[in-house]
Formats: sequence, C-alpha cells, structure tokens
Amino acid sequence: MIKIAKRIMDLEESVTLAITAKAKELRASGRDIISFGAGEPDFDTPENIKATAIKAIEDGHTKYTPVSGIVELKDAIIEKFKADNALDYERSEILISCGGKHSFFNLCQSIINPGDEVIVPTPYWVSYPEMVKLAGGIPVVVHTDESTGLKMTVDAFKSAITPKTKAVIINSPSNPTGAVYSRAELTGIVEAAVEAGVLLISDDIYEEITYGDVPFVSVASLSKVARDNTVVLNGVSKTYSMTGWRIGYAAGPKEIISAMTKVQSQSTSNPTSISQWAAVEAIKGTKDEILRRCDEFKKRRDIMVAGLNGIEGVSCMVPSGAFYVFADVSKLYGKSVTDKIIGNSVELSAYLLEDADVAVVPGKAFGDDDHIRLSYACTEDNIKEGLLRIKKALGALS
Repeated sequence: MIKIAKRIMDLEESVTLAITAKAKELRASGRDIISFGAGEPDFDTPENIKATAIKAIEDGHTKYTPVSGIVELKDAIIEKFKADNALDYERSEILISCGGKHSFFNLCQSIINPGDEVIVPTPYWVSYPEMVKLAGGIPVVVHTDESTGLKMTVDAFKSAITPKTKAVIINSPSNPTGAVYSRAELTGIVEAAVEAGVLLISDDIYEEITYGDVPFVSVASLSKVARDNTVVLNGVSKTYSMTGWRIGYAAGPKEIISAMTKVQSQSTSNPTSISQWAAVEAIKGTKDEILRRCDEFKKRRDIMVAGLNGIEGVSCMVPSGAFYVFADVSKLYGKSVTDKIIGNSVELSAYLLEDADVAVVPGKAFGDDDHIRLSYACTEDNIKEGLLRIKKALGALS
C-alpha cells in the first residue's frame, strides 16, 4: 500500500470549506439549513464583469497567457495601487495567480526554508499556518484577546521574534474577526519588523469592505521602507463577488515576485485567461456597486451583532470590515442539554447544526476556541431567522 506523504497527513482540512459543504449536503437532503459559514458574498458578480468575460470568449482570449498574467490586468492593478494606496509598482513586481490563497501558497514556497518561523496572530485565516507548514516552516502563533480588539500589539509581536523569524502576517480587515488595524498600530509593527529584518505579508483581500469605523491603511503605503519590505496579497473574489473566477494577485520586491512566478510556472501556469480579462473590467470599473454592497453589509452586520449580544452567554464585538462576526461563546461551555455537554467551539457548532439547523464555524479553526465565526453574507431574513434558532437552541442549555 502506498503511504501518503507525512506533510499531507499532518495537514488540517479547511474547516470553513468543510462546514459549507456539510450545510449544502444537509440542505440537499431536505433539511432547512441556514448557513453562516460561507466566506463569500451572496451577491452575484456584476453584469459588466460577466459581459466582459463573454466578450473575451467571443474575441478568442481562451489560450495560454504569460505565467504571471496579462499586461492589461497588471496595468489595471498598478493603477489601482496608485489611485487607492499611493503605491508605485512595475509590471515585474506584480504576479497574477489563481486566487488569494494561491498567492499566499506561492509566497510560502518561495521564501520559507525548513525551520523558518512565520508569526501568525490569532485569530487567523485557517490556511495561514497550514501553508507555512507545507513549505517546511514553523507557524509561531501570537494569541490576542478582546482587550486589544483581537489585534496583535507591537509588544506581543516583538516578543515572538527570534533569529529564525522570516515573516509576519497581517490581515486587515481580518477574517474571521472583521478587525481593522489603525495606522498607528501598523506603523509600530512595521518599524519592529524592519528593524528585525522580518518580511511583512499584508493580506488585503477585504480592503474594499469596510464600514468607516477605522479607515483601511495598506501596510506597504506607510513608507518607502515599508513598501520595500512588504508583499501585498489581494484579489477580486470578495470585493466583486468573483470567488469562483479564481483571480488573486501579489505585489512586492522584484526578486520575491520572480521566485513566486517560477513556482507558479511549474504548478498551475497562468490563471484562467477569461477570468483575467473579467478582472480588468472589475478593477478599472466604477465602485458604485461596491459602495452599495458595503452599505448592505453594514445593515446586516448591525442586525447580527445586536441579535447575538441579545443572547444570554454570548458577546460580540462590532467588526469594522469584512463580512464576519466573531462571537465569544465561552460562557456557554460546561452547559448541557439532554445528553450533550458543550465543552468547546467545535461541540457548540455541531450542536447548532444538528439541533438548530444553523451552520457556524468553530473558532478553534482560527486558533481561538472561545469564539465562533458567523458570516453575514446572506439575506436579512436568513440572519433574523438564524438568530432566532440560535437563541432558542442556546436557551435550552443549562
């Protein structure tokens, strides 16, 4: 019998994707499941983007492209960085990949040697530590709590740095918390990273989905030194409801982007040609629809936060971006109903799915077992009904 590689045996499955798949499976079997697990907008891809993709097919843009992406998309991204973030990049400093996840994978494979450490603040996106491990690196988890808004402080960052530290990951707005780092918070982290020779990895995939509480600031935009020591990861999936189109991009030092391109050339080659042309339209087009959708997300956020905070034993901070809430449910641990004792976020999430027909994601998947993540990328009606079900189910615990 062929043995599976140890690095794969040690790899954790993406819990968010597993929860979403389970919810769809139960729904297909006839269960009325309300899912708060999805990490994608429920809005459709805007019509102008879909029309551009159709035109790309009709115009014959269905062949291989350069591995690193078409120049039209690179130029659109370069202009976006200038207009939105006051950043200047050259084409050789941009790589188009098959989604933001692919961009991070390419980066890990390009910079991490066995034993290198990458600092990962909790709560983290589920794939960060796993991709670091796949590259032979060691994820160094820095725990945060609600006293700092679930954000890593400069002091906590400095305490985690060792001679083996290669990089640190900053995700703002955050998945799963929706937290947004302020300019002052980022400035302190950048200064400490530059002084220690640590590469900054800035995952900006939720950049456009913010609610005005804390302005988005790109790590790379803080100074020339910051720009030269940062790899920015972004994409079109969340902002433009293009999750299935699979287009992400990275911007950073030429030598790192070149290495990432080499990795991509031997794995996926170019991203889908049609999706690249659609992404050009997305990035260059009007932002009116983005603003409208942010307003809608904000309404849903407020309903979700108020509803959760109205449930005994649950507390929920107000997120400043993305489309998730990260609710503290630790006060419910130790309670039970019939023969079920709730001891952690996994057991609570299983209880809500089995007994309330509501899918949420356990915080353990994000490195924080005291919380659960709920996405409000769904209709207001579903949010209200889901909250009623959660309140009834949790009210049955004693």
